[in-house]
Formats: sequence, C-alpha cells, structure tokens
Amino acid sequence: MSIHLQKDIEKLKKKVLTLSMMVEETLYDAVTALKTQNKELAQRVIENDEKIDNMEVEVENDCLKILALHQPVAIDLRYVISVLKINNDLERVGDLASNIAQRAMELMYLGQNDLHFDLDTMFEKVKIMLKNSLKALINLDIDEAKSVLQMDDEVDAMHRSLYQLVAQKLAENPQKAAIYLQYISISRYLERIADLATNIAEDVIYMVEGTIARHSPEKFQ
Repeated sequence: MSIHLQKDIEKLKKKVLTLSMMVEETLYDAVTALKTQNKELAQRVIENDEKIDNMEVEVENDCLKILALHQPVAIDLRYVISVLKINNDLERVGDLASNIAQRAMELMYLGQNDLHFDLDTMFEKVKIMLKNSLKALINLDIDEAKSVLQMDDEVDAMHRSLYQLVAQKLAENPQKAAIYLQYISISRYLERIADLATNIAEDVIYMVEGTIARHSPEKFQ
C-alpha cells in the first residue's frame, strides 16, 4: 500500500467512525424521546438527520476519490467497496431513527396505548445488533459480525408478535387504531434497522474474508 493510499484510508476510517457514532446516538435519542415523550429531543433527532446525510455524502466522495486516484486492490479494494455500502446503510439507519422520532411526536398528541408490548426488549436487541456490527467494522472482527447475523431472526419474531397483538387490539378497540398503527410503524422501523445492522455485519465479513455472507447456508454458523 502506498503512503498516500494509507493516509487516505485512515482518514476514511475516521469519518466512518464519526458517522457510526452519530447514527448510534441518534437512534438512542429517538427511542428515548419515544419512551419519555420528550418533544424537544424528538425534534432534535429530526433536525440532526441532515448532518448525517451530509456526512454520508462526504464519505461517499472520499471513497470515490480513493478508487479514482489510487486504484486499490485486494483487501484495500474490498474495504472501500464495503464502506460505500455500509455508508449507505448507516444513512438509512439515521433516516429510520428520524422516522421513530416523528412517530414519537405523533403519539404525544394521540395519547397512551394499552398494548402492553415490551418494546424496550426489541429496542435493546436492535441497539446491540447495531453496536456490535459497528464494533465489527471498527475492529474487523469476524466473530462479532457473525454474532449480529444470529440475532436478526429474534427481532423479526418480535415484530411479528407485535403485529399479531395489534390485529387483536384493533378488533377490540377500533377507536384506538391511530395509536396502534404508530406502534406498528415503530416496530417496522426497528426491524429494518436490525436488517441494516445485519447488512453491515455481512459487509464486514466480505471485507475481511472476501466471501459474500448473504444467502449462504453457513452464515449463521
């Protein structure tokens, strides 16, 4: 690796780390705003989405410059290609966190629900998946990445469970449909974030091993 390429990749790693921290924080703030009915915090999450968008553009431009100027090969090429994909996934997590904050604000006007669904457990699972996928990215840790893949089905099952509960509650209390549907949306956003964390983990595996984990029968082993 040339000195110039090494310097540019190190700069890229720092920017990806910064973006990762921004996205992780905004997801935490969005769910905190939902749980505490904090309108100001929810609004801040929505406003901060533009900062994540801008950082995503910076990272993409840096990746394209490295490809054009240095024409990297082997693991350096895999790293840049993977960062291009991960960068997009991180931006989408930011968008989904902003969506959760918007739903939180809607629920402040609609009132409390009586679903009694453990959304906290679902959020904790998603938070761990995102955190571990980012740790895997930073440390290029295959074992950490594979642990994320194993958790995705659990989040999917939680989402299905809430969907079934809402279907039951809608029949009992159709006047609360607006509230229930907000929670279905939030659950769907969390489920999508889990999918994106899985994508990041799969890209880390590709980055390090050069193998594509998607659709592989060994991906959960």
